[in-house]
Amino acid sequence: MGLPRRDTAYHTYADYLTWPEDVRYELIDGIAYLMRPAPVRAHQEVVGEIYFQVHGALEGKPCRAYVAPFDVRLPKGNEADEQVDTVVQPDVLVVCDESKLDERGMRGAPDWVVEVLSPASAGHDQTVKLAAYERAGVAEVWLVHPTDRVVTVYRLEGRAYGRPSIHEMKDSLAVHVLPGVRIDWERVPGRPPAAER
Repeated sequence: MGLPRRDTAYHTYADYLTWPEDVRYELIDGIAYLMRPAPVRAHQEVVGEIYFQVHGALEGKPCRAYVAPFDVRLPKGNEADEQVDTVVQPDVLVVCDESKLDERGMRGAPDWVVEVLSPASAGHDQTVKLAAYERAGVAEVWLVHPTDRVVTVYRLEGRAYGRPSIHEMKDSLAVHVLPGVRIDWERVPGRPPAAER
């Protein structure tokens, strides 16, 4: 299922900055997609635990972790900020190049992105948004399927994502682009009881 569009017009970051703050949008290739109301509690618990683990693992390192809402501007070239037509809000992201950060969020590709899929946005995240991450050069993207308890991992091979690897949400999983960082799935909410595993 796709996300509803704001309208049929082509928009840029200049337009995005004028929209009311109480309604969230993502802008991809000039199309403004309406973000759903706040995600369900289970989604936020998974996002929060992943962020908590990554934030702790990065302590004392040059990389920084952020959690949505956090604007990531993905320019296609050297266009001015006002002309950027793709602005996304990943659930969790890590950026290791401080020069990409500014008061509005960041400009450029994060090193690692996590999207926790929900029924309302799963189709959008796996197609439209993933293509935007690939085009921008996000080195590693995790699509976390909390209901199915699997993680689909995409890594850049040259300028495109190679064949994804799929992992069960059990034990732990290393973040390839962040040496020494692992997500311990045993600490992530939503694990089935031991008797069901």
